[in-house]
Amino acid sequence: MSSEHAQIPPVELVATRRGPSRARVGRVGGGAVVREEPAPLSRHLRVREEHGHTVLELRGEIDIASAAEISPLLDRLTGRERVQVVLDLRPVEFFDCSGLRLVSRARRRVLERGGRLHLVCVHPLTLRVLRVTGLSRVLPPHPTVESALRVPDNP
Repeated sequence: MSSEHAQIPPVELVATRRGPSRARVGRVGGGAVVREEPAPLSRHLRVREEHGHTVLELRGEIDIASAAEISPLLDRLTGRERVQVVLDLRPVEFFDCSGLRLVSRARRRVLERGGRLHLVCVHPLTLRVLRVTGLSRVLPPHPTVESALRVPDNP
């Protein structure tokens, strides 16, 4: 191996706070910036902090199997006092009664602890399920996270 290949430029890593976990940013030779994102809590749940709210992004197929994976994480995240949560269902591809149970449980847990929960959903079939079950009356869906964050804090 030649000496030019053996010398790797030093990487300066800076830990920054992004939500409940850390991301690392580093500069590598030539000024390229490398961002190492933390692994998601689950392949079906991503979490970030945005404007004082915990944004919980459900992803993929939300069925009985994924609900079993998500439920303990969701309970931990919705179990804090006065937590402000935005539940983002936009990346969801399939949503059955297990998903309804997750949303309903998260809402109940947040409200019991004096917090607020906003729902973001645009998928026509998921919106229909929410409407038919009546959940959309108590938890009106927003089209974007930004519109959910603009809702006044007064219940």
